Amino acid sequence: MAFYHADDHVKAIELLTPIVPKLQPDTIERREAEQVLGLALYGAGRLAEAIPHLEATRAWARDNTELHYFLGLAYLQTGKIDAARSALAVSFGVPPDGAGADLVTAQMLIRLNLDEPAEAQLKRALTKDSRLPQANFLLGQIALFRGRLKDAADLTRAEIEINPGNAMAWSQLGDVLVREAKWQEAIAMLQRSIWINPFYSAPYILLGQAYAKSGQPATAEGMLRRAIQYDPNNRAAHYMLAQLLQQMKRPDEAKAEFAIAEKLVGQPGRP
Repeated sequence: MAFYHADDHVKAIELLTPIVPKLQPDTIERREAEQVLGLALYGAGRLAEAIPHLEATRAWARDNTELHYFLGLAYLQTGKIDAARSALAVSFGVPPDGAGADLVTAQMLIRLNLDEPAEAQLKRALTKDSRLPQANFLLGQIALFRGRLKDAADLTRAEIEINPGNAMAWSQLGDVLVREAKWQEAIAMLQRSIWINPFYSAPYILLGQAYAKSGQPATAEGMLRRAIQYDPNNRAAHYMLAQLLQQMKRPDEAKAEFAIAEKLVGQPGRP
């Protein structure tokens, strides 16, 4: 147990594997050892081996939301989507056969970069509830990632029609329009995003690009500096600002921004 809590999953597995079968069924010791063995195997990436132990724990810990969360993720990564949906429904307190369970399952699949099954779950959710918030947004996100701009725009507009207060949806629609070089339309959508949530850097970066392309470099600079204010380690923002400063004949400032962008190459989660 000490090795598991110290995140040494390999050592915990080594010690617990021979012990668990020897412990008496339905005792506190057996339950605790089996639960920790299942979680340690999951943490070590040995998902198929983890599942039986997590399932055994599930038999007596039916309301343990964390256990069902890890079990759901293990099911997803081993292709057992129906079983995952049932487990995740417990974690998120939604009916297992409802649209909400499909949506949560899709979001977990997207987190795992499993876009095709995620798309199927989202479409399934919308057949049950055509006005389910977030489903069209996520479908639009997948379409945008695949370069299907028209689909991305249509799906994102469908999300906004359901939930006009979704700042991420306005930003995503602005992203589509930037990629289509529809600068003025993009600016209008991105402004709506920051009116709702002024603390998210992505729409400011997109606004910086749109204003620069529209011949408004000073406004573009302001947008990019605001993006950096909210996300100082965003390489894309620093790099775009450096390019803009270069175009504005401010070489020293541009050089400084290029240097920052260079230092941020390879940072986790950064462009």
